[in-house]
Amino acid sequence: MGLTTGRRTVFAAVCAVAVASIYAAQPVLARIGEDLRVPDAGLGWIVAAGQLGYLAGLAALVPLGDLVDRRKLIAAHLLLTAVGAALAAAATETWLLLAGLVLAGLFAVVVQTTVAYAAALSTPEERGRTLGAVTSGVVIGILGARVAAGALAELWGWRSVYLALAVLLVVLAGLVLKTMPPDPRTDRATYGQVLTSLGGLFREPLFLSRGLIAFFLFASFGALWSGLSLPLAAAPWHLSTAQIGLFGLVGLAGALGAARAGRWADRGHASLVTGGALVLLAVSWLAVGQPSLWLLALGILVLDFAVQAVHVSNQHLLTAAHPNRTSSVIGGYMIFYSLGSALGAAATTTAFAAGGWIGSSILGAAFAGCAFAVWFTAECRARRRSAGSALPSSGGTNPACCR
Repeated sequence: MGLTTGRRTVFAAVCAVAVASIYAAQPVLARIGEDLRVPDAGLGWIVAAGQLGYLAGLAALVPLGDLVDRRKLIAAHLLLTAVGAALAAAATETWLLLAGLVLAGLFAVVVQTTVAYAAALSTPEERGRTLGAVTSGVVIGILGARVAAGALAELWGWRSVYLALAVLLVVLAGLVLKTMPPDPRTDRATYGQVLTSLGGLFREPLFLSRGLIAFFLFASFGALWSGLSLPLAAAPWHLSTAQIGLFGLVGLAGALGAARAGRWADRGHASLVTGGALVLLAVSWLAVGQPSLWLLALGILVLDFAVQAVHVSNQHLLTAAHPNRTSSVIGGYMIFYSLGSALGAAATTTAFAAGGWIGSSILGAAFAGCAFAVWFTAECRARRRSAGSALPSSGGTNPACCR
């Protein structure tokens, strides 16, 4: 069928606003902690709450996209995400804030239903381009939310951030119903069968390796963005929430630069892009950990470029391998993403409390190294299988990396 530029833009906007409901707390963590009297070591759980809700939604809600009209499903989930954001805005106790963030995270999995729907509507020749464009919306939401949240919090307090998100989510729900094509489903599979099929994905080598790469990739990403506001708000910089939010522009520039990864994937270079980007991810932490705002900005630029390139390449490979199960495969893959993000968010504040920003940087670099190790091992196994099928069983040698 193919997608028009207008529909790609709507898909990207849905992704941006929905995912922002999970990450908007990051630049204003210090403000929330002061208002609700949450200690520094526990602030990571405010971000992790949304990720844990997201995790539950990935397993329970995203597979519905393989059964029902995704246009209506997207609209409904946007409205329910708005309810969670409104609850967070009204929270006067920590437990109520966490409940609102869990609810918002649960239905923010509309992002993955949207990505899967966009992939399904695209022709095979443009799937990578579409995924690059729509996933750019996710990056705009994750990183752009920092800029907007910092500015809003500076003007009207942190609660205004969630109120604004609730309004935007309701508007987008109406826009989806008006602009997106109907999505009638002919598959007669039951919900239980879809969940069973989803479980079967975890035994497939491609899915498992790409999922583990995503786990460590987003643990590294979370280690940066969930902890960054803590050193920037402290000595020697003492930056305001609006100033901290501006670092999101740096990350946004880097991540949007990697949108071309989708076109590279369309040309058959997805695995090569993954390996190279993971090397960049690890190297970026050398700059991030330095006591210089300029080096920090450079490291953020490179880090977000690397994360986006790997993420788009992963999704391209998986949707190409499972074109008739895009919702289930994207939902299952993003379980790894959610677990990794939650780990990074919770662990980085603990590492910061114990070892300062250097401790958080070592943690982020270690996660990047683990992601590269998974990719390298998977490549070696793939080459070994390829060599084994091409050579007689009595002879031949393995590639050097697999010896």
